[in-house]
Amino acid sequence: MAYGARGQGRMDNRFQNSKEQFAIAQRYIATGVNSPVRSYVSVGGTPRFIRSGSGARVTDVDGSTYLDYVGSYGALILGHAHPDIVACVQKTAETGLSFGAPTEFETALAQRICKALPSVERLRLVSSGTEACMSALRLARGVTGRAKIVKFSGCYHGHADMLLAKAGSGAATQGIASSAGVPAALVQDTLTVPYNSITALQQVFSQHDIAAVIVEPIIGNCSLILPLPDYLFELRKMCTQHGALLIFDEVMTGFRGGWGGVQTLEQISPDLTTLGKVIGGGLPLAAFGGKKKIMDLLAPTGEVYQAGTMSGNPIAAACGAKTLDILADSSVYQHLDDLTTMLVAGIRALAHDHSIPLQAQAKGGMFGIFFADEPLQSYEQAMQCDTSIFKRFFWEMLQRGVYLAPSPFEAGFVSVTHTKVDIEMTLAAVDASLATLRI
Repeated sequence: MAYGARGQGRMDNRFQNSKEQFAIAQRYIATGVNSPVRSYVSVGGTPRFIRSGSGARVTDVDGSTYLDYVGSYGALILGHAHPDIVACVQKTAETGLSFGAPTEFETALAQRICKALPSVERLRLVSSGTEACMSALRLARGVTGRAKIVKFSGCYHGHADMLLAKAGSGAATQGIASSAGVPAALVQDTLTVPYNSITALQQVFSQHDIAAVIVEPIIGNCSLILPLPDYLFELRKMCTQHGALLIFDEVMTGFRGGWGGVQTLEQISPDLTTLGKVIGGGLPLAAFGGKKKIMDLLAPTGEVYQAGTMSGNPIAAACGAKTLDILADSSVYQHLDDLTTMLVAGIRALAHDHSIPLQAQAKGGMFGIFFADEPLQSYEQAMQCDTSIFKRFFWEMLQRGVYLAPSPFEAGFVSVTHTKVDIEMTLAAVDASLATLRI
């Protein structure tokens, strides 16, 4: 295949460094990034442009290699360029890229998910977590005939209009749009309450007929916040009592901390579940599902409409199924848990040694770091943390070869390709970085 000299000269930017790449990107891509979380607004400086990844490491266009704790924000539980996944991509691509028709690959993936999650008898594959959550909420409204939904401060469920709502004054009030371009009418039925507060949720149910409560069972979009004991059980109890559907957004936690997700670990059965990240094997894929009687209300058999040209893309579905096959080995999750526990315990000990107020929490292969005096239980507490210290910490760690998300409000992720030696190297970087923060 021949390429014209004109096109090749304009498009070949392989020899540009990150700073030069970012300048070029800003000329053609809005703000220079395709998702705000990739920007370095929270920490300053220029985003690192990644050229390649292998196992637990990534290499940028400047030639620097880092231990990676972003992992495509949780999707790459098997690490970068896992040989089985790469082979799966190549083999499946040879049969075609997309058909807009049913394939055996999507059925194989759906079968694995339904067997792993007892609450999911039927599901629909989509292309993103935003689609999954948006569709699950539409379905919940169709099932109940009610309009109002409840979400929690700090939980992120995608950028659909109705979900870009923040709380007004008081514990539970009519939603206020948190983004320009979202009409007030589209969030007026979205009620936002504090996470981990049973009292706030009781107040909502006493004042409104609720269609659904959607929650990240473990918050991963506000660093990492764990539910208080019995909190998720109380959510289940109240939703059942008031005839509302409980939706677990396990886009991030699904198949991350254990086989299935938080619901299988805690033995809680939500009415609907949204999944993403891990189930796509690193490719764009997500899903929503629940009991057959609920899912049968989707078109064409029911009156709730949902569709997508790229839904169930064969390559993504095949790689997702292969990923779940690998994760079916229980030793995988023990490895993740052991490493993450070692990492978090080490960070806490080092922070104590350096007399720096720092909180570190973990669950399975997820962890969160906050510079605060007390453990975090809510988004409201997170907003009181010293984010300026995190900015310094981020750069100190990056200079020592450790790649963290460029925001204090993003969880970190360990992959199965990380090793004990990697954790020891990371803790050495933490030790040296914390030492600079005391100056």
